[in-house]
Amino acid sequence: MQAPERRTRADLLIAAALALAIIVATGVVWLRSDARSTVSVTAETPAVTPEPAREVPATLQAVWDAPSSATARPVVAAGTVVSAEDGAVVGRAPDTGVELWRYERDLDLCGVVGAWQRAIAVYRDGRGCSQVTALDGASGARAAQRSSDADTSIELAANGTYVLARGDERLEAWRSDLVRTLEYGRVGAPVNPGTQPRSGCTLVDAAAGSSRLSVLERCPGESAERLTVLAPSPEDAQEPEEFGSSVLAEIDGPGARIVAVAGERTAVYLPGEGGEGPRVGIYDGEGRLAAVVPLPEPATDHAVTATNGSAVTWWTGSTLVAFDTTDLEPRWSLPDARGPAAQMADRLLVPVPTGLAVVDPATGVADRTLAVTRPQGDVPVIPAVIGGVVVEQRGDLLVALR
Repeated sequence: MQAPERRTRADLLIAAALALAIIVATGVVWLRSDARSTVSVTAETPAVTPEPAREVPATLQAVWDAPSSATARPVVAAGTVVSAEDGAVVGRAPDTGVELWRYERDLDLCGVVGAWQRAIAVYRDGRGCSQVTALDGASGARAAQRSSDADTSIELAANGTYVLARGDERLEAWRSDLVRTLEYGRVGAPVNPGTQPRSGCTLVDAAAGSSRLSVLERCPGESAERLTVLAPSPEDAQEPEEFGSSVLAEIDGPGARIVAVAGERTAVYLPGEGGEGPRVGIYDGEGRLAAVVPLPEPATDHAVTATNGSAVTWWTGSTLVAFDTTDLEPRWSLPDARGPAAQMADRLLVPVPTGLAVVDPATGVADRTLAVTRPQGDVPVIPAVIGGVVVEQRGDLLVALR
């Protein structure tokens, strides 16, 4: 019978050295990994989405507030209100502000937006605003994630179908699993060179509906901004599909912005320093001017749009203008507003200097005003509603009222 193999002292030393090397390598990977610098605490019990309010309350009082400099508007997702500050994304109970879940990284937040009952958090690394994580609104559990080339500063927008991430040079659209449906503008290493229709343009603004994605861009050698109307989900994400693109001769002065995209139509704010004055141009699905809506005064840099039910409300910086969501035809306007509207029961709540005006969405007539005390100033007040709670984004602060 063959004698059993015996391990020598040298064999044991080699095995120990290999084990130590594996431990050290694993430690180095851990120290350098994203997991080490990430805190993820999910909710003990997932939040339940409250029933919609059946009526507007008689009064409102502030019940809690939280800093949230990384949100541009209130993020409401699956029963929670989400705040975002200093790398931390926190899901809070609407009634109390109590922390239900937390996701935190040692990276700067580029922004957080609500979509598909999730909070979409975008962090900045060496490739720009490239680290994207979808967090379940009810529990804070991580869902889809993605990483790609991006600008160092972006604006996020969500329309229920797509999330847009726009920088000055590059635009991406994502669907609910965070798969990219479109890239537009600067492409770092294109697989198929020449697929982008233009190069060297600055992306001024962008907005999307379910069937159109409109981009306002300023290209070298052109006299004004160009409106480009795209398919939000072409056959190949790297090959944009244009419905139309043209320089807007209607623009007279700086400050043009996209107001809204609905159906196949796009509303664009047209600044006017000449005889025609400021106005909103309504463009068809191929980017051709279909109608013009004059404005009583110019819009400011703080202008904000919100969609509620059958109305798109656009706050110009002083006046609220309501458009129909099907064809962007203007409905009514309300002066002396402080932000866009939010829907509660069968009414719109419009921030005004003394509180929240309760407005008939069909006529724009205010039934009454709910008194709310706020700091004065030109910072927009952007409301959202979750159940019986109204949440206002006031600059870098979230304030809940009930």
